[in-house]
Amino acid sequence: METSTKNNVQDYKAIVAVLENYAEGLRTGNIELLKKSFHPDAIMYGFWEEYFIEGGIANLYDSVAKHGAAPHLAAHIDILDKTENTALARVGYERNAAGKEGIDYHSLIKVGGEWKVISKLFHIPVKE
Repeated sequence: METSTKNNVQDYKAIVAVLENYAEGLRTGNIELLKKSFHPDAIMYGFWEEYFIEGGIANLYDSVAKHGAAPHLAAHIDILDKTENTALARVGYERNAAGKEGIDYHSLIKVGGEWKVISKLFHIPVKE
């Protein structure tokens, strides 16, 4: 369905596809697949339980290399807001490779006609 506005359904589908690709990369432990979702200069910040993690997206790739695949990962994607070439989305998940649940907030940018995650803000709560 094509709309006459810049906020068209095609963009929403493309954003969801990027984030589904992210979830599939986590599910399979495929770092090359994950890299397709992120801008090369993407950053990530957040809390893994009580530990503050900060820096480049390579931290995510290192974590996946360490923990491996998450075959039972369940994820839910919400697009919170979108403009013509920026978007904010939330990914809630259960059973990552370390058996944790959490929330990610992804900022996306459309560059060269392609949506990419430029930043990841995350929270994995302390397990009680």
